[in-house]
Amino acid sequence: MNSNAVLLAFGLTLIAGLSTGIGSLLAFFAKRTNTRLLSGVLGFSAGVMIYVSLVDILPHANSILRASMGDRTGSWVSFISFFGGILLIAIIDKLIPSSENPHESRRVEQMGQNYCDIKGNNMHLMKMGVLTAVAIGVHNFPEGIATFIAALKDPSLGIAITIAIAIHNIPEGIAVSVPIYCATGDRKKALVYSFMSGLSEPLGALLAYIFLMPILSDQVFGIMFALVAGIMVFISLDELLPTAREYDEPHIATYGLVCGMALMGISILLFM
Repeated sequence: MNSNAVLLAFGLTLIAGLSTGIGSLLAFFAKRTNTRLLSGVLGFSAGVMIYVSLVDILPHANSILRASMGDRTGSWVSFISFFGGILLIAIIDKLIPSSENPHESRRVEQMGQNYCDIKGNNMHLMKMGVLTAVAIGVHNFPEGIATFIAALKDPSLGIAITIAIAIHNIPEGIAVSVPIYCATGDRKKALVYSFMSGLSEPLGALLAYIFLMPILSDQVFGIMFALVAGIMVFISLDELLPTAREYDEPHIATYGLVCGMALMGISILLFM
């Protein structure tokens, strides 16, 4: 495997993970949440991930597995791996307490003193912020593997997925920052926790490199690619679109979804 390709894959995963810090910065410096914009870009991110998963990644995985394992066996392994990815991320979601759900939408207006005073107990807020950061870290771990594997296969595909996941991580940064800032009054501490919650993505990439690279064959690559497709479809349907709809009217999220699909489809056609 080309070392430059590996370094690029790591770099893209790091960018995707640390974008949680963008959410913190928005929470610190923006006076109000631009709900229409956030709803649109979250829908756009979902469109990119759904389209590229179902039109590019899964068919590619199926093709690799059928070529290396035979049509029937390869197709079944591709099918099982895709839904295995969905099951993996669904189990992770199930294990995260609902009260610390990192995908519960929060807004930058909640940085205001009134919100912090109303919420009351500082220890409770600090605990909520830390647990949210941990929940995001656990949840983002397989996303790091997905970004890394996709970038190894095709750098342009990796860049598209990085952008989509980076957009997806912005509200998560807000979700960490709001309670920690309200508990401590310390913007720096809130920013640090927000950035740290995103470090699980490059950690996922590192572990994928350590454990998968030595055994990377056509079969392993095909299985991982199908898993990645399943993970990204579930994230889009279970997290991105519901969060986008919470921020603003459903039509904005849908328009963003269609635009994301169209842009991803055009980019795939242009680079065929």
